[in-house]
Amino acid sequence: MRSPWGGSLAPRFRIYQKKRGNRRTGSETLGSIGEAAFFAALFVLGCAGLVAIFATLVIPEYRANHVFVEHRCVVRDKQLARKETPDGTLFRPEIRIEYVVNKETYVVRTYDIRQAFSAGEEDKQAILDQFEIGQEYPCWYDPADPKVAVLVRGYSWWFWLTFLVPASFVVIGGAGLVYAGLTWGKSAERRAAPTGRLGPREPSGQRGGPKTEHPTLPDPANITNSPGTELAYRLPVAPSTGVRLVVWLLAALGWNGMVAVLAVWAITGHLAGQPDWILTTFTLPFAVIGIGLLVVFLRQFLLTTGVGPTLIEISDQPLVPGKRYDLFLSQAGRLKVNCLEVVFVCEEEATYRHGTDARTETRRVYEQAVFRQERFEIRHGMPFEARFPIEVPAGAMHSFQSEHNEVNWRVIVRGDVVGWPSYERSFPVIVFPGNNGS
Repeated sequence: MRSPWGGSLAPRFRIYQKKRGNRRTGSETLGSIGEAAFFAALFVLGCAGLVAIFATLVIPEYRANHVFVEHRCVVRDKQLARKETPDGTLFRPEIRIEYVVNKETYVVRTYDIRQAFSAGEEDKQAILDQFEIGQEYPCWYDPADPKVAVLVRGYSWWFWLTFLVPASFVVIGGAGLVYAGLTWGKSAERRAAPTGRLGPREPSGQRGGPKTEHPTLPDPANITNSPGTELAYRLPVAPSTGVRLVVWLLAALGWNGMVAVLAVWAITGHLAGQPDWILTTFTLPFAVIGIGLLVVFLRQFLLTTGVGPTLIEISDQPLVPGKRYDLFLSQAGRLKVNCLEVVFVCEEEATYRHGTDARTETRRVYEQAVFRQERFEIRHGMPFEARFPIEVPAGAMHSFQSEHNEVNWRVIVRGDVVGWPSYERSFPVIVFPGNNGS
């Protein structure tokens, strides 16, 4: 419904979308918001867990091993501390020591920096038996807070396994946010797996027919499983962009997680007045690389999610050489477009071995421009739409897949947008052999 001034009265946000076939779909935007919120919560929880582990384990243990000052103390008392829990009694050794720093006497109960309770009464008693009351032993105290001291140093390497829990939350949440961004506003059919309700359609019009005559043809199930709103099928976008984005995310998280540990150790040493210049020099180039990985990921993420989704629908699938079909293009976003074009291409891919290395070469053997629009603007909630024909050349090579060779047909959308890098999105189609068996 439109207003007298030509504007649309339809709301930008809907709980229900238009009907597909004989059913009504839920709000794609609402579903995307729910997904993004869920994965964002996982990501935030994971980051909070990592910060907590750094604050309670990594930094204290590093300071005890690298910053604390070696000293001498006298054991004044010792006891086996107990803690009752639903799982049973836990223990820890507590040794009261006395030492003098800058003419001031300190008396503290300590053993290690963690002061954690754990099971095993005999093990804790054995630790206490190593110390005799009234004897002098080495200890280490915190120069920033001399009342903090330990009798032993070292790392609790087994406890570092707890990093796996928050780290998994960060990875799952981050990857989920990328997925939510890539699929923002897309219907469930668009994201369906190849085992969708619609089976592959043969050129004769029969669904799910056998392909024994051409065993090297790709399975068209992933292309025919999503019905379109304007034409018969909505084509899936090639997954390369999303996979690349997830790879960049995992690389950035893994690399910068390692850099964060090194940086905490280096910064802690500087704050304590005992800088480790070798560690600092070693950390700086790694930090620069980590920043570069984050920049590349953020650029890819903004380019993928900021431009807006691109949809391509086709009147039939698979295609047959010499026949004409209709394509429908929808480009969403809030963009000023210098040029938007659609090309129909065929690429040959060959994989071969050179010594012990496997190499893959791709060559574009056919390219046909099927649509081009210049100098226009796309407004929020009003995607640019166009419908135009496409024709598979007579005698063209059909789609082909084998162990070392492939022939792939694609519909490629290229966009040159003001304020964004140029982008390219690829939509695979399948071409069946013609009547002559070509």
